[in-house]
Amino acid sequence: MADNKQTEEKENLQQDVAEEAAAEAIEEETQNEFEKKYNDVNEKYMRTLAEYDNYRKRTIKEKESIYPEAKAVVVEKFLPLMDNFSRAIESAENKDAFYDGVVMLKKQMDEVFATLEVEEIESVGQQFNPELHNAVMHVDDEEQGENVIVEEFQKGYKIGERVIRHSMVKVAN
Repeated sequence: MADNKQTEEKENLQQDVAEEAAAEAIEEETQNEFEKKYNDVNEKYMRTLAEYDNYRKRTIKEKESIYPEAKAVVVEKFLPLMDNFSRAIESAENKDAFYDGVVMLKKQMDEVFATLEVEEIESVGQQFNPELHNAVMHVDDEEQGENVIVEEFQKGYKIGERVIRHSMVKVAN
């Protein structure tokens, strides 16, 4: 009987060891599945975080570019008005109160443009630059240098480095 009892205890011990090994295998498998799921979720989170960061940077960049673009469009709409003020001042025959009013309006427009950082493009006497000037006429003039602007037909304007309107000019030689 002692042999039976020892055999039974031995079998029970082996069964307990087998059950523990099975439990450890299941636990290890569960741990591996958990780690895999964790890594997948973490990777998705990191990608989403990177996408959001890129979106945020792109949005900031777009917002920063909207204002200068809008400002340039608005200034461009006012340029014919500036041209007409200049023509009215140049064509005035008598210097009466009406003339003074037009001059004051032109000065106000100049001040608004200065506030918006709009600059006139220098032309007459300057070297022709296709990025700033639009040559509509050419003249041979021995007294002038090569590609020198001798006359300006329409003023050009820019904001910073961005040209709103090219100067329309006559170029020598």
